[in-house]
Amino acid sequence: MKNAIILHGTGCTPNSYWIPYIKKHLEQNGYSLWVPQLPEPDTPDLKLQLSYVLKNGKFNKDTILIGHSAGGPLILGILDNIDVKIKKAILVAGYARPKGTVPQPEKILQKRYNWKKIKNNAKEIIFINSDNDPWGCDDKEGRYMFDNLGGVLIIRHGDGHMGSDTYNQPYKEFPFLKSLLP
Repeated sequence: MKNAIILHGTGCTPNSYWIPYIKKHLEQNGYSLWVPQLPEPDTPDLKLQLSYVLKNGKFNKDTILIGHSAGGPLILGILDNIDVKIKKAILVAGYARPKGTVPQPEKILQKRYNWKKIKNNAKEIIFINSDNDPWGCDDKEGRYMFDNLGGVLIIRHGDGHMGSDTYNQPYKEFPFLKSLLP
């Protein structure tokens, strides 16, 4: 069964930014969607969120995972912990290393990633990062993940975080992301 899981970022909900727009598109194309409100969204903790998603999500050869911001490292954690190869993973403004001058390690990041297992558990991996992301989820982070996993790296120019209240990026629609989906 064709299914997709969309994972929001820090401080967000399933109704943030472009998520409803992409959800509607996938539903219109026959996908079963799960867009959960992740636990502790203001201080994402991989242990808590990963456990929740692995327990409640369905993963098969037709699954598409889409994550925004902190949803990106959560996707890496999922791919590192499932035993099935999914169809596609798309990380929008994703990252795999601490951003900026964070006073304590971000709990959404793993200490180490099994890049080989992550790569083997997704038929296709796409990274979309911008060259001016104000949170540090930028083109360098996209390149870091791409260098470890391969896939497709798309660098957007001047698109910031592709959804941020702090920086007034409402991003209610995301036609480019839609073009990468069935």
